[in-house]
Amino acid sequence: MTEISRDEFDGVERLPLAQFTEKAYLDYSMYVILDRALPHIGDGLKPVQRRIVYAMSELGLSAGAKPKKAARTVGDVIGKFHPHGDAACYEAMVLMAQDFSYRYPLIDGQGNWGSPDDPKSFAAMRYTEARLTPYAKLLLQELGQGTVDWQPNFDGTLEEPQVLPARVPNLLLNGATGIAVGMSTDIPPHNLREVVSACVHLLEAPDAPLEALLEHVRGPDFPTDAEIVSGPEELAAVYRTGTGTVRMRARWERDEGDLVITALPYQVSPARVLEQIAQQMQARRLPWVEDLRDESDHEHPVRLVIVPRSRRVDAEALMSHLFATTDLERNYRVNLNVIGLDGRPKVCSLRELLVQWLAFRTETVRRRLRWRLDRVEQRLHVLEGLLIAYLNLDEVIAIIRSEDEPKPVLMARFALSDAQAEAILELKLRHLARLEEMKIRAEQDELAAERKRLRGILDAPAKLRALIREELLEDAERYGDARRSPLVARAPARALDEAALVPAEPVTVVLSQRGWVRAAKGHDVDPEGLSYRSGDGFLAAARGRSNQLVVFLDTQGRAYALPAHGLPSARGQGEPLSGRLSPPDGAGFAGVLMGPDDSLWLLASDAGYGFVCRFGDLVARNKAGKAVLRLPEGARVLPPRPVSDPETERVAVVTSTGHLLVFPVGELPRLARGKGNRIIAIPAARARSGEERVTHLVVVPEGARLRLESGRRFRILKPAELDAYLGERGRRGRRLPRGWQRVDALRVDS
Repeated sequence: MTEISRDEFDGVERLPLAQFTEKAYLDYSMYVILDRALPHIGDGLKPVQRRIVYAMSELGLSAGAKPKKAARTVGDVIGKFHPHGDAACYEAMVLMAQDFSYRYPLIDGQGNWGSPDDPKSFAAMRYTEARLTPYAKLLLQELGQGTVDWQPNFDGTLEEPQVLPARVPNLLLNGATGIAVGMSTDIPPHNLREVVSACVHLLEAPDAPLEALLEHVRGPDFPTDAEIVSGPEELAAVYRTGTGTVRMRARWERDEGDLVITALPYQVSPARVLEQIAQQMQARRLPWVEDLRDESDHEHPVRLVIVPRSRRVDAEALMSHLFATTDLERNYRVNLNVIGLDGRPKVCSLRELLVQWLAFRTETVRRRLRWRLDRVEQRLHVLEGLLIAYLNLDEVIAIIRSEDEPKPVLMARFALSDAQAEAILELKLRHLARLEEMKIRAEQDELAAERKRLRGILDAPAKLRALIREELLEDAERYGDARRSPLVARAPARALDEAALVPAEPVTVVLSQRGWVRAAKGHDVDPEGLSYRSGDGFLAAARGRSNQLVVFLDTQGRAYALPAHGLPSARGQGEPLSGRLSPPDGAGFAGVLMGPDDSLWLLASDAGYGFVCRFGDLVARNKAGKAVLRLPEGARVLPPRPVSDPETERVAVVTSTGHLLVFPVGELPRLARGKGNRIIAIPAARARSGEERVTHLVVVPEGARLRLESGRRFRILKPAELDAYLGERGRRGRRLPRGWQRVDALRVDS
């Protein structure tokens, strides 16, 4: 192996790796920020956009010219100014041509340039043609008048403008989006007339506060007719801080009972909205809607028709739900982060943006006037020399004919400058007519007046501001239009509760011994008569409505909740709850409950403890449920019992030794969770050994009878007979008569 000597690296600069990588990353970050992602405050364009517009102007693709293939433009851009991918360059070009993406498009495209349904569905650049729009003239009109600085292109063979001399604040008019390294920008588009009006006000009152400017710029103005529903306070906060969000909502109207959407928020696809609504309909989360149609055409670019099931449907509530759950309402992030006049990125308020742009515009106009003043003075200087030549025409001709080098002779004889002598020598014979002298004097008078006017404007800041104001108003009148996005402050949209969307149909939820669940329509279902899987059988059932929740109680005292309408149909044998819930290992299911949140239920264990709780306290949305009933060691959960009237109903509890106790429900505590209080006394030794347990527990309404079943026999206890077993909660109760001490079932007999 060849050894490398250290002497071979003498003179090579060495840097620690950390220092090198840090510098390289910072250089890359600044390149992305300044040369790719963020727009300049002057013309509101990123470098690729600026180069596209400039390259098209160099190709002669003005608004009145014949369009050329987009591939020609892209080739010029990436070959001369922007050495990056042609696909990215063409996509930036497409964006500036889409009237649904740009408020004031810069490019007039012919061919397929995308659609609101799919903005990226544009044709390849070899098929499309393009030229600049009339609005683009506002960015290029003053380019050759000394208004901006120029820089070499990437290979130093050409020059390109560092920024375009925009006559209007294009940054706010078309907005911008971009992601750099560690920062981003999101500037919404605005209305030309409103922004110009704010600029004019700021010219007239430089110290005007933000509140005064907001009387002119009321909010963003997107290239869509949808509503901006953010309130004035929200918009003012956005413009004050430079960050925030703007809410936009689709516009809709009624048409013979149908709900017709006529305008969508910015960059929202009609196909996507239809898909979102259709998904809710398929999932049975939108029972109020019967049909959905797209009737959009050339005359109505957006016309989505929603057909309610009946005229009784609350249209406002339905649309509010759709606004909250679909792209019919969207929030747009605002981050007014731009490259300022100092070349640094900064998040600005609206006032700072306008102040900086007016400073840019003022300097641009001043440079334009100085450039024109220089040209006027140069021409006047030349005209003075031409006038001398006309006054001494014969002598000038004689010198030109006789001298080998007439230029220095003319300069010496008539005290001419080099430029004046050159202009005399460049004269054509046809211009030696007598009338030319009169034309020269007339041009001198005209240029002298222009020079006086230009000097007057440059020396008087008030006159300069007046000129800027006049030009702004002229451009606003020519290129401006009415606001497209109406400002309507509305309350936030609210999604309807899932229970409100589901029809309230009667259902019976059936739970099997092995934890399989199903829901049958109606309350006249015989749960025990349904078919069950081999080795399985009926455990419990609950009756309620399809828009209610179902609570399942497991054998360890945990409660779980599922929506009734989402349970499988009773036409089959159902599904295992373990597929939807996550009970602890070894736990089964002991009962099922249904009812409103304020309904009461009696929970108890066979150890003789229990309490009354609200149905709402049992609801747990997570799959793991929540602990509700705390069980003593070795105890089991008894089936839960509904409580209708705690003031009049009584609890009847029977133990395995035949002890029966009846006491008022009101003696049990109201708890949300816990072990509860003693229901019936069981001797401690018997309880620990498991010799005696509570076998049955029911809630007996006032005046109802109690049915005891033992084997094939049954016995009815009338209210008067029940009074014999009446006692205080926690007592031992009385033992049932001989032959009835083994109770197989305890029911309320109607």
